[in-house]
Amino acid sequence: MVVNFVALSMTILAIQKFRDLYGFTNSFITYDLLAMHHVRYGYIYPFAEAFAGIGMLAGLSGFIIGPVSLFIGTVGAVSVFKAVYIDKRKLKCACVGGDSNVPLGFVSLTENLFMIAAGGWMLYSAVAL
Repeated sequence: MVVNFVALSMTILAIQKFRDLYGFTNSFITYDLLAMHHVRYGYIYPFAEAFAGIGMLAGLSGFIIGPVSLFIGTVGAVSVFKAVYIDKRKLKCACVGGDSNVPLGFVSLTENLFMIAAGGWMLYSAVAL
């Protein structure tokens, strides 16, 4: 049930990012550690998020979906934690697209931690079967 909530949230947030992919990427590269060095990741991220969310909802194998969710969630969590809690930067979250006024912080970190948990659960479920 929780995985379905996370999957639906990931899918909806990915759709929001698709509305302005260029704006999202320009905002995302200001704090995401991987996107700072590889801008293409900023463009790929919403597709990976949508793939993981839709894959979870569709019941695709955890061996396929789990690593994607774990990867984007882990990179995101580390990036948000560093930007907000270590560097103390006041940034806008790119989580709903490029034109958001949502501050980067606890909610963004929680979103990424849920992606990690869902990805871990998907892998665990796949191995346990």
